[in-house]
Amino acid sequence: MARARAVFDEVHVVLRPEDDPAALGLPDDCPVIRCADADLGMGHSLAAGVRGLSTARGRAVAVMLGDMPWLAEATLRQLVAQADAQHILFPLHHGLRGHPVIFGRDFWPELERLQGDEGARAVLAAHREAWLALEVDDPGVVLDVDTPKALDSGHAPRP
Repeated sequence: MARARAVFDEVHVVLRPEDDPAALGLPDDCPVIRCADADLGMGHSLAAGVRGLSTARGRAVAVMLGDMPWLAEATLRQLVAQADAQHILFPLHHGLRGHPVIFGRDFWPELERLQGDEGARAVLAAHREAWLALEVDDPGVVLDVDTPKALDSGHAPRP
């Protein structure tokens, strides 16, 4: 969260209605978007998040996952510098596509209609011509936390 807030103009978090932001360690001033259909899949959460930002002036939205604590701030800054309204931007680490994925504003209407558990795969598949890949030397873009023990170890596993 701290890295995202250091880089992005705005950071919003999508939560289920029953989630307690404080119990999840979110700062008191972090805007929360509630998704009543979150249990139906990632697509519903993404759609709710983008709908919640529909009046924002941003040129792009970064879809970040909450279980990727090893993303480097420098990587996020590189991605922000490349983001625009017409592209879908993502980091590559040794040829592996990672997160966050940054969707230009042109793709927001499609994101707002997502459903199910496929996330934004359909939007990605429909717009290969809009892809921009940024090769980064940051394994944090492909590493997630699967257990509290992994997080407590203090260092990232190997990709």
